[in-house]
Amino acid sequence: MDKDTILAYVSEHPGCSSKQIAEAFAGEVSLATVKRMLGDLVASFYVSVEGKARATRYTASPLFLPVDLDAYYSKEVDEREGRTGYNFDLIPNVLSHVSLFTTSEVETLNGLQAQFAKNFSTLSDEQKRKEMERLGIDLSWKSSQIEGNTYSLLETERLLKEKQTADGKTKEEAIMLLNHKDTLDFIVANPDYMEHLTISRIEDIHSLLVKELGVDRNIRTRRVGITGTNYRPIDNEFQIREALQQTCDLINGRDNVFEKSLFALVLLSYIQAFNDGNKRIARITSNAILIAHGYCPISFRTVSSIDYKKAMLLFYEQNNLSAFKRIFIDQFRFAVETYF
Repeated sequence: MDKDTILAYVSEHPGCSSKQIAEAFAGEVSLATVKRMLGDLVASFYVSVEGKARATRYTASPLFLPVDLDAYYSKEVDEREGRTGYNFDLIPNVLSHVSLFTTSEVETLNGLQAQFAKNFSTLSDEQKRKEMERLGIDLSWKSSQIEGNTYSLLETERLLKEKQTADGKTKEEAIMLLNHKDTLDFIVANPDYMEHLTISRIEDIHSLLVKELGVDRNIRTRRVGITGTNYRPIDNEFQIREALQQTCDLINGRDNVFEKSLFALVLLSYIQAFNDGNKRIARITSNAILIAHGYCPISFRTVSSIDYKKAMLLFYEQNNLSAFKRIFIDQFRFAVETYF
């Protein structure tokens, strides 16, 4: 019996009491232990609590509560009840106290990283270079595809290896892909560049990603909208910078590399600090953090663009991380089992 089991029960039985949980697992755990575990889950924002004494009831936190995405998106955007504006409490008052992964999830991720480290140590420098090139092609393709780029994976490989553009594609699509690869090459050549996150370094990486694409560099000074949702990011430059600084402080203050990476992936997309390229900078920064700490980078190759966008919009509207966390874990497993 562990906290993950308690959390699963609470998720399936919202409004349950500690006594009900103890009775459900009679013989496996005492009431006192259940209460202690619930206290830990409440403190880490996995479980919310209402009432006092015998009337105390527990419900899984909206932050991690599993969501039926098909049911959620069966409603049109104007029918969904969700946040329409940025949650200023989220980073300083919620996420700063949260452990993103459960005990079993941490064990799974650490096991995969150990497998990667073992495999990586056996490769020659040339083999490492070739595998990173392969992953870089996959990441450049998928990251661009999520943004609407129509290059196929084979066309992307030909472009990045031979500088041969595909027929019927725009110049901007080719530039987007080439910028992705150049940015990743920079990260690999300077692995400690994003080890300590700063706003200026995020801006530098963004500038590499949007080079020659006609996109304004640096923090935006005007409003932006997001297709498919009523969520609207902050439109004040000073508040954007404050949110970015809070994100940098949050990430730099964590010891767990997986938490650092997932926070970057989600929050840089959520804040939308730039006029364009926000999800791309989030994916690159997330990978830069993994690379800086000697962890396996992620290509996102097998996640569908639709599933990725649904998970992201769920976080925008509900501040719910459940779908995105599944994507992160699944894609890290895929990367470890596929590359190096």
